[in-house]
Amino acid sequence: MGIYLNNAATTWPKPEVVPEAMYDFLKSHGANLARGAAAKRDLSTMDMVMCCRENIAQIFDGYKDADPRYVTFSSNITESLNIVLKGFLKPGMKVITSSMEHNASMRPLRRLEQRGIIGIRVVDCNREGVLHLEDLRMAMEEEKFDLMVFTHASNICGTVQDLPGIAAICKESGVPLVLDSAQTAGVIPVSVKDLDIAALCFTGHKGLMGPQGTGGIVWRPDFAEKVDCFLEGGTGSFSHLELQPDTMPDKFEAGTPNLPGIAGLHAATKWLMKETTGKIHEREQQLGSILLEGLKKLPGLELAGKMTMDERLPVFPINFTSLDHAEVAAAIADDPGIETRPGLHCAPTAHQTLGTLQHGGAMRVSVGYFNTEEEISIFLKAMEDILSIPADTQ
Repeated sequence: MGIYLNNAATTWPKPEVVPEAMYDFLKSHGANLARGAAAKRDLSTMDMVMCCRENIAQIFDGYKDADPRYVTFSSNITESLNIVLKGFLKPGMKVITSSMEHNASMRPLRRLEQRGIIGIRVVDCNREGVLHLEDLRMAMEEEKFDLMVFTHASNICGTVQDLPGIAAICKESGVPLVLDSAQTAGVIPVSVKDLDIAALCFTGHKGLMGPQGTGGIVWRPDFAEKVDCFLEGGTGSFSHLELQPDTMPDKFEAGTPNLPGIAGLHAATKWLMKETTGKIHEREQQLGSILLEGLKKLPGLELAGKMTMDERLPVFPINFTSLDHAEVAAAIADDPGIETRPGLHCAPTAHQTLGTLQHGGAMRVSVGYFNTEEEISIFLKAMEDILSIPADTQ
């Protein structure tokens, strides 16, 4: 088995309880959600889904004493962001965002802009990927906005934005805040209630340690009322109505959900709450520090983003002065079997901000909770070996 350093794409391996719960659901339970006769298996599925909602609500410190009704499930954070943005934004509205955004939010925003529905203002971040509060405050003073959406931490360079500061500015300006927590959910504690976040969008398969195909939204109740449903259809409830019910969480959950995935996510949240985000974050930062210090010592290697572990995650974009980053990624994947991710990482505007767009992106190396110091040492040795070989002989 090789060395996995692509945790920003999806965490791996998962805690053993995750695949076990998915297998157990399919083998021994498997009833559909709210589409049975209240038999024992039906009730077991309903209980599992509700308990998963409750755990998510607690992890993110949701509204109304972490009311699980204001947690809705989706297949991933991209779907979550589309549900919020396309359900809330109306003709003539203006959105403010940053230059470090992922295509999960940038593409739906640009599509709505292309159709003449909304206006967009992108506030530039600096070369470390930081959104300065004074720049955001100035933009808010210059124009009136109806919504702000931004990513808590960069999927390219790991820069963590000042969420409390940004949330305070949005509250002062009366602008609802939508948070893309793809890289931070399960790693950095976030209280949607204390920060007055209108909608926190999350994915299940990264820091929450769940399976792919899971995600969702933690809603502020009044904001959820203002968002139109994205999908309409069967909910297993209010079947006498020919219109989608407004009752939460049914309003945003038409069709059969990914129940094996939710079973895995439920197991992951229980594991996470026992392990604690603090312990996970501390471990990942420790490994990140070892990796960062090692990378900074290698000649011929170029790092983008912050040069310390302050206000960042262990996600590192690497280029080389005389080598192509994609070729290096392919070489180390073959021998000694190290998995990274080269390219643009679905965030071209962020790469432009970091100065790496001209290189076609970067080779991203991202550390996870289950990595070891030995694996970091093997990766650094692989980099040292590659950089010591003359370019014309490779």
